[in-house]
Amino acid sequence: MASASTNGEIPKGNMWDLDQKLDQPMDEEAGRIRSMYREKKSSSLVILQLAFQSLGVAFGDLGTSPLYVFYNTFPHELKHEDDVVGALSLIIYSLTFIALLKYVVVVLRANDNGQDVVILVAVVILVGLFSLQHYGIDRVSWLFATIVFLWFIIIGSIGAFNIWKYDSSVLKAFSPVFIFHFLKRGSHSWASLGGIMLSITGIEALFADLCHFPVLAIQLAFTLLVFPCLLLAYSGQAAYIMQNPGHVSDAFYRSIPVFIVATAAAIIASQATISATFSIIKQAVALGCFPRVKIVHTSKKFFGQIYIPSINWVLMVLCIAVTAGFKNKTQIGLAYGTAVVIDMMVTTLLMILIMLMVWRSNWVLVFSFASLSLTVELTYFSSVILKVDQGGWVPLVVAATLLIIMYVWHYGTMKRYEFEKHSKVSVAWILGLGPNLGLVRVPGIGFVYTELASGVPHIFSHLITNLPAIHSVVLFVCVKFLPVYTVPVEERVLVRRIGPKNFHMFRCIVRYGYKDLHKKDDDFEMMLFDSISIFVRLESKMDCSDSDEFSLDMGQQNTSKSITLNTTEDVESFTADSIVEITDSSILDSVDQYNNDVKAMTSHNGEEDELAFLNRCRDAGVVHILGNTTTKARRDSGFLKRVAIDYIYAFLRKICAENIAMLHVPHESTLKVGQVFYV
Repeated sequence: MASASTNGEIPKGNMWDLDQKLDQPMDEEAGRIRSMYREKKSSSLVILQLAFQSLGVAFGDLGTSPLYVFYNTFPHELKHEDDVVGALSLIIYSLTFIALLKYVVVVLRANDNGQDVVILVAVVILVGLFSLQHYGIDRVSWLFATIVFLWFIIIGSIGAFNIWKYDSSVLKAFSPVFIFHFLKRGSHSWASLGGIMLSITGIEALFADLCHFPVLAIQLAFTLLVFPCLLLAYSGQAAYIMQNPGHVSDAFYRSIPVFIVATAAAIIASQATISATFSIIKQAVALGCFPRVKIVHTSKKFFGQIYIPSINWVLMVLCIAVTAGFKNKTQIGLAYGTAVVIDMMVTTLLMILIMLMVWRSNWVLVFSFASLSLTVELTYFSSVILKVDQGGWVPLVVAATLLIIMYVWHYGTMKRYEFEKHSKVSVAWILGLGPNLGLVRVPGIGFVYTELASGVPHIFSHLITNLPAIHSVVLFVCVKFLPVYTVPVEERVLVRRIGPKNFHMFRCIVRYGYKDLHKKDDDFEMMLFDSISIFVRLESKMDCSDSDEFSLDMGQQNTSKSITLNTTEDVESFTADSIVEITDSSILDSVDQYNNDVKAMTSHNGEEDELAFLNRCRDAGVVHILGNTTTKARRDSGFLKRVAIDYIYAFLRKICAENIAMLHVPHESTLKVGQVFYV
């Protein structure tokens, strides 16, 4: 879709309005394009398939909690057998209130879209796990889901068997009164809450994994398989411990003798954290809170299934460092517990805002949700916070580091964008320069890249202020990546003219989907040149009309004066109002024919002249003009601001993957325009 005036002049009152519309978020365009190729609503079979796949991604961590919960709850000795029932009761109601009610029922609705040998083995396993990520969530989940499904069936079945074999009286733990009896027994019960809280670790990843799987799939997998199997597994362990109180440290392996499956499931448990991290980083990048990183979309059907190479390897290094550094599963458990409980409290606070401001829920419902969630979470928090020095400090340090990175990046990026937006040049300024822009117009085509979809970027004015020449044809190119699989070729480029025809200036907005990979520089240049040529041809044909402006729409008709193109760039049809109004029907046909013939001859000559001119300029060469804005702190800035802007933000900008880098602009024909912006 493109716009221009029929007489080469800027339509009064329309240019700025259209510029404002073009600067709207590209998600609106993505929604329109996606609706044209919308897939059919997922069938029940597809939902069940995704529910099965989610087992290997979203529930591995939660499902392997029985491996270490009772050990971390009673790390030294079991003082009273009723403690087992009390701990089991806490586990049951934590899974019910936090996992089932809070996350699966409520939060998921808030979607927008020991020895050295063991350590060595763990490191090898971690390297292997992270090396699998590039195959994509779709393939990895099928492999992992089979193992995790088998895992849940085994622990659920053996849990039921242990209840029958050892002590079925543990089922009285379903009465919440035993929680009160457990907590009133003293400080050791309170200290053990950190271990019990590990029974719900991994549930916080469900919300992040919505990027990979739909809500209904995750809800089905949890309610039909995960939740009942976990209740049986924990109850079975408790029944075994009641008869064998001296085996608390290894109760799981003694009560469920499936070492190989348990090890495989434990390996897969990390997948939930890995995939959730990918989702969170992707959302942070979209919100401008994290440096742009290369995101690989691994599925054609599901937009959210992604792989981020750089984050994958950084995460692997951090996991190996924690595993090798602690050498103790109790400390790792405390570190994990601290991170999870803080995450849960933050989720609760954010959900309160969503329920009040977005959902407009009744305040009684909001109060009930917040009270129930915070009562449980603050209780756990009071236990783990006392052991920060025993491992809980690790997630706090990592969180503080990420907070600094995200804050500095967001602050610097917003300031830079505000500078570029407010310093852009008005079209009126361009018109005031005259046809030659007050400079020598040298042969060739200049592609001026900008992130702004409207106005003239500051780098252009900066360039022509310092250099005495500019190319004969100037294209302001804005590249946008839309959250759709692909943008059809006929919808990919939006073209409009800036100024009169003799200025030879155009604006091109290029839209790509996440699978529209740019392979060759020549292809990109040719695509833009062909789009300009089509624009010129259609603009000349529309000169037959007496309208002030027209719309070129490659793919759909949204005005009464529209032109439809096919992929071979031929004109299929066009409609135009009559040039002259004739009331005498007897001479209507002949007068119309005469007027159209005269206009067609005039427009044809102009079209041929401009197309020939464009071809000569293309043969003379193409230069890609990029901005190279350097952000620095003002001299009177404080120490922290100078460190944040001059060092941290500068480093992040250096390693950040620019949008233009994805287009592989050739270095030999690149011109960078430097400018310094002081914050």
